[in-house]
Amino acid sequence: MASWLPETLFEIVGQGPAPSKDYYQLLVTRSQVIFRWWKISLRSEYRSAKPGETKDSHGAFLENSHLQVQIALIFGARILDYVFNLCEGKFDFLERLSDNLLLSIISYLDLEDIARLSQTSRRFAKLCTCDKLWEKIVLSACDTVTPDMRALAEDMGWRQMFFTNKLQLQRRLRKRRQGQGSHRNSQL
Repeated sequence: MASWLPETLFEIVGQGPAPSKDYYQLLVTRSQVIFRWWKISLRSEYRSAKPGETKDSHGAFLENSHLQVQIALIFGARILDYVFNLCEGKFDFLERLSDNLLLSIISYLDLEDIARLSQTSRRFAKLCTCDKLWEKIVLSACDTVTPDMRALAEDMGWRQMFFTNKLQLQRRLRKRRQGQGSHRNSQL
């Protein structure tokens, strides 16, 4: 395995499916898969049970169907698939990037590419439609953003503002100013 990879590639913890109260940890390192469990029970026969641990190399894990079934039951099929890919050397580096870093990268894409990217996963769909991204896009597309325009964008959403034509925006800004003027007059 490549030495530039971090030692811990993936870690997840969780409780077993009901009615179990047992606690589990799955850790994938560069060289092995470590599965740990802690028995949680009021029954006297389990009170003295020590935590358990099994360690497999990546290759051994790919052959260990018993452990795979346990992982799928506790953490789900998606996690099992992800661990399989890690053990086979298939890394999803985008999965490891923070949302803020991905938003910075996405903000440089063309609109068509953003639309296509939004269709690839739930995470990208969420990121490609979030206000933070569209605020960056509007700010880079406009020469100036007045405080009135900023307030309007926060009311209607930055994405909606980007796709609204200039005449509609001017009309909305005018209505907003008139609404604020009448609100101020009624307070006096």
